[in-house]
Amino acid sequence: MDLIERIRSGQACAGVVGLGYVGLPLAVEMAVGGLKVIGFDVQVDKVDAINAGHSYIMDVPDETLAPLVSEGRLQATTDFSMVAELDTVNICVPTPLRKTKEPNLSFVIDAVKSIAAHMKPGQLMILESTTYPGTTEELVLPMLREAGFEPGRDVFVAFSPERTDPGNKDYTTRNIPKVVGGHDPVATEAAAALYGRCIDQVVLVSTPRVAEMVKLLENTFRSVNIALVNEIGLMCDRFGIDVWEVIDAAATKPFGFMPFYPGPGLGGHCIPVDPHYLTWKARAEGFSARFIELAAEINAEKPAFVVSRAADLLNEQEKSVRGAAILCLGVAYKANTNDVRESPALDVMTLLLRKGANISFCDPYVDKVVLEGEPMSSVPLEDSVLRAADLVILLTNHSVFDLGLVSDSGCIVLDTRNGMKEFPTSTVVKI
Repeated sequence: MDLIERIRSGQACAGVVGLGYVGLPLAVEMAVGGLKVIGFDVQVDKVDAINAGHSYIMDVPDETLAPLVSEGRLQATTDFSMVAELDTVNICVPTPLRKTKEPNLSFVIDAVKSIAAHMKPGQLMILESTTYPGTTEELVLPMLREAGFEPGRDVFVAFSPERTDPGNKDYTTRNIPKVVGGHDPVATEAAAALYGRCIDQVVLVSTPRVAEMVKLLENTFRSVNIALVNEIGLMCDRFGIDVWEVIDAAATKPFGFMPFYPGPGLGGHCIPVDPHYLTWKARAEGFSARFIELAAEINAEKPAFVVSRAADLLNEQEKSVRGAAILCLGVAYKANTNDVRESPALDVMTLLLRKGANISFCDPYVDKVVLEGEPMSSVPLEDSVLRAADLVILLTNHSVFDLGLVSDSGCIVLDTRNGMKEFPTSTVVKI
């Protein structure tokens, strides 16, 4: 039985390397779809948690994970020799930026090396990690050839960009369409068959390079539009106009407008990072992506603006930032998640700490953070905590926050998310 038949019949064994926000939900959907799944991760605590039926990802409840583990349909390991048991393997490892804003593909390189050391002919490898156009062809394929495998003959390779939205109850791994671009027709068909077992819609494109570019377009689109509305927000602040009212009114237009909303900056696992992958590759090809680079600059400057407005509000109370007690509500990059990757809230808090402020934070989903090398624990949202603060900054608008309590406390509130819109008092300043 060949690879595609094994996948379609449900007899294939699938592997997922990297059991984070992308990999674990994918592994679970594959197991739900009827495949035996082995998850790989270098972090022992993650492996142990999964094998005990406990999830560390909010979008994967224990009630879903535990039965899959107990029935033997999903297991986790740090032992890459088990790659030899697989028919397919998806790479879902991080692709962060270096301090120079250049791509850091070290996790991808390590993953491919670890897999290639135990591969066998006939297997399918799919890269899901976000990266620049050409990575599959220029990096992955040569590594496989060096290991003795000719792609398209011995093994099959495809790229399929992850499209996760942590905390989104409407769009999950299963119902978000999956874009697939194979190195050859067999790879494309095999990848489509694999995703077809666990994802509602599969969208085929001609090459891995096209699939890689799709993901960068999607997130650069968001980055640019968020930068636009962030700049409009700065302008409205200067004009004395409520930018949130402007956006709500503009959103009533039934065509030609899509609402984006300002915030304290840009966060998450993709949007602050992906445009830099694109501009880096563009520069390597002699192309200057000025528009995209400008958007990244605008978004990166927003935390400093929040700190500046915080200083203004303290000055109006005849207080300085140094020594001021500032309570930050929310440190996750988006509402109703525990995801702090690239969170602008952390940038705001770090800047305030460097100016000498006494910072505390409340986040029901994040117990601890480390700022400037020092651990910090979440405090409860209580009246005594609010009244002890010289300033409250709403940085992440979790739906569980009791913003009525915040309003009743009489605290000065700098609202970066329009969360206090139901409590428009003179002590609330929106930006």
